[in-house]
Amino acid sequence: MPDNDEQQIRHLITTWMSASKAGDTATVLTLMTDDVIFLRPGHPPMVGKSAFAAAATPPPGTPAPKVDGTCDIQEIQVLGDWAYIWTNLAVTITPAGGAESMRRAGHTLTILKKEAGRWLLARDANMLAPA
Repeated sequence: MPDNDEQQIRHLITTWMSASKAGDTATVLTLMTDDVIFLRPGHPPMVGKSAFAAAATPPPGTPAPKVDGTCDIQEIQVLGDWAYIWTNLAVTITPAGGAESMRRAGHTLTILKKEAGRWLLARDANMLAPA
């Protein structure tokens, strides 16, 4: 585990991106607080780790889509046991079966909370739009 706060936060983002690409929802869930909130344009907030897990799980018998993306961290600020990051994020989601990919890109503003010595995603304002 990286030794300082900024390195730990960068590691969290790298782990999130690689786990998302691998379809490893279980790992992504370990990177967020239980009461996480995701703000998404055009949709109501997604509240709680269980809501994220439900949204990330395809219906029975349906293969999961492929997810790929890049995350360019623009700023990290640490304020005690809280931190925020501003990123430029691009994500491509390709449904199973060869359907056309959906690409979204834009900025995120994320609030992290340090719990038991680990940084976790607590709030996320995701401003991705079709790209």
